[in-house]
Amino acid sequence: MPYNKTSELPDTVKNSLPKHALEIYMEAFNNAWQEYADPGDRRGDDTREEVAHKVAWSAVNKKYVKKNNKWVLKRD
Repeated sequence: MPYNKTSELPDTVKNSLPKHALEIYMEAFNNAWQEYADPGDRRGDDTREEVAHKVAWSAVNKKYVKKNNKWVLKRD
């Protein structure tokens, strides 16, 4: 279930993140989707999709922070 375009991302993601963060999310999700295809590579009982979404949010959180209910780029 990798995504080809940011417009295909879930509404909860599309409606909350800025364009650049959507690109980060999609790339991280797609990479994790491939990396965690084998259930043995995942911790716990999370599905492949759950793991990919967690990885994607983690990637966004490295560059963005939520302030006043809006995602903004972190300052160095």
